[in-house]
Amino acid sequence: MPKIVAIHELTTEQQQKIKEIAPDYELLVSKAKELTPQSIREAEILIGWSRSLQEDVLSNDSQLKWIQAWSAGVDKMPLNELENKGIQLTNASGVHSIPITEHIFAMILAFTRNLHLAIRQQSNNKWDTSGTFTELAGKTIVIVGVGQIGSHAVKVAQAFGMRTVGARHSGKSDPHVEVMYKVDQLEEALSEGDYVVNILPLTNETRGLFDKAKFAAMKNSAFFVNVGRGPSVVTDDLIEALQSGALAGAGMDVFEEEPLPSDHPLWSMDNVIMTPHMAGDTDRYSERVMDIFLENLQHYVNHEPLSRNVIDYSKSY
Repeated sequence: MPKIVAIHELTTEQQQKIKEIAPDYELLVSKAKELTPQSIREAEILIGWSRSLQEDVLSNDSQLKWIQAWSAGVDKMPLNELENKGIQLTNASGVHSIPITEHIFAMILAFTRNLHLAIRQQSNNKWDTSGTFTELAGKTIVIVGVGQIGSHAVKVAQAFGMRTVGARHSGKSDPHVEVMYKVDQLEEALSEGDYVVNILPLTNETRGLFDKAKFAAMKNSAFFVNVGRGPSVVTDDLIEALQSGALAGAGMDVFEEEPLPSDHPLWSMDNVIMTPHMAGDTDRYSERVMDIFLENLQHYVNHEPLSRNVIDYSKSY
C-alpha cells in the first residue's frame, strides 16, 4: 500500500479527509525525528519538509513523487536534486496573505502614528508627545513582488485611501495596482513610494537586490518594510541609509542572519521595528495548508495534474 507521510500535526478531521480522498493509501503522521529511514523512503507523498529527511528522500530507492511544503518559501530545499528525481513540489503560497498583510500594516501604522516610539517611552515611564504624525490617505505604497500576498495587501492599502504601485517580474497587471512596473524598472517604482514593501521570494535574481542603489532611489522620507526574504536585502547598506537619513525607517521581519545577533546595530535603532520572522504566523495556518493539499490530492489520485501552488523549478518559486 502506498504511503502518505505527514511530519506536522494533523487534526482527526484532516486525517479523515485524507483517507476519504485517498482510501488506497496508508497515512502516517509523525514528527520527523521519530521517522525511520525506511518509512521515509517508502513514502510516495510527503507533507512538510525537514533537512533531516533529505538523505532518505534523495536516496536511490526513495519512492517519493510529491512534497507538499509547509512554507511558501522553498529556497532552503534541495531544488535541483528534487527536480532531477522528478519529485513534484507544491508550497503554501496563499496561506499567508491575511496574516502577512496585517503584519505589514501593523508596522506601517506604527510608523505613521509613532507607536514604536511611544512604546519605548512607555517602558521608561515617560510622557512624550513630540514627533511628526501623518496619515496613510493620499500616500503611495510600493509593493515589490505582487503575488497572492501583494495582491491582498494593495486591496487593504486602497481601503486606507492609498495610491498603489507594484513591481513584479512579469509586469502583469493587477486590478488593485494603479501602476505596475517590471522588476528591471524597480528604481523608478521605488522613487514613488512613501512606503516600500518587499515581498519577493529568494532567487538568484533577488539575492542582495535591495542594496545601496535601491535605497538611494527611495525618498528620504520613505519607510521600508521587509516581509519577503532576509538575504534579498544588503543589511549594511540598509543600516547606512537609516543612519544617514536616506531612509526614514524600516520594519523588518526577516534578516540575512537569523536569529539576529544580540549585538547587532539594528536592535538599538529608534527608526527600526523588528519582529522575529513571525509575519506569517496564524492559528489558521494548518487549516489553509491542508485546503491546498486536499485539493491537489484529489487531482493526484485521479492521475490529473496538480492544480495549486506547483513550484516551477526553473524559477525556484
